[in-house]
Amino acid sequence: MSKSRRLSNASAPCRFEWTPSRWLTAALTALALLAPFSLLASDLPPIVAAPLALLAGAWGVREVRRHVLQSPCSLVIPGGLGEARCDGLPMASLGVRWRGPLAFLRWRDPGGRTRRLVFWPDTLPAAARRELKLALQKREAAGGGASMAG
Repeated sequence: MSKSRRLSNASAPCRFEWTPSRWLTAALTALALLAPFSLLASDLPPIVAAPLALLAGAWGVREVRRHVLQSPCSLVIPGGLGEARCDGLPMASLGVRWRGPLAFLRWRDPGGRTRRLVFWPDTLPAAARRELKLALQKREAAGGGASMAG
């Protein structure tokens, strides 16, 4: 085995490019199209159902448009105590929750506002998910308090 294969680069940061998910866009589009029909097919009086159907359709189109127009961002998450960054800005209080193959990132930007991103399987493949999980485990291990022995 070559020397380069035996040595791992444990200090290399985890780099990702977030883009709007095509799967989420398709799901939001389907919901935007079906919501008006569900209101019209309900037992609501037509005088109430028709305006609500228009409102639901318009809201759905707005959400699809908002999702599609989100600008891509570049994330750098180093293992250990290094500072995570989104488009070059520090990510304070970075947290990740996993729901199956979905990754929900949450952090505070330099202005103190909470920011969120969701990685769907089409935007974060399995190998990248593993890399992100390992980088986060390294961050947790490096950020832990004193050990029982210390």
